[in-house]
Amino acid sequence: MKVKNLKLIARTEEDLRVVSAHLQDSIVKISDTANLKNNKIFLMQLNRFMWEDVEKGVFRKNKRIRTVLKFENVVKVSSKNIIHSNKDKFLDFLTIETIKMPDNNYEMRILFAGNSIIKVTTEVIEVTLDDQGQAWSTKNMPKHMEM
Repeated sequence: MKVKNLKLIARTEEDLRVVSAHLQDSIVKISDTANLKNNKIFLMQLNRFMWEDVEKGVFRKNKRIRTVLKFENVVKVSSKNIIHSNKDKFLDFLTIETIKMPDNNYEMRILFAGNSIIKVTTEVIEVTLDDQGQAWSTKNMPKHMEM
């Protein structure tokens, strides 16, 4: 049975929470991010942990799949605690927070472990998550610290 790749489109803050939940525990290499200023697009290619597969049953294998996260109508991109020259460093995705600004733009903060942040300011919320290719098995399931 061929598994269909996940494709989600977010146009509201609620939609973006669903996209963010599917990206939890993804990893992204700094070199796999791109701000295409002339096209007003910001792209990230992540290795997404397939939580939806694990949750279907106890005997499912842990899998990851390459996925593209695309932000459109981008006004500005900035970052905090990310050294862009360290292109081989991986960032551990935590969540996306959204704030509607006084000028009616949206600031979406992509939060990573270690207090690293990418801020994407857009005119509207138009974000897509699009899985690419085949998933692969991974031995490790992400673990979360209990507080």
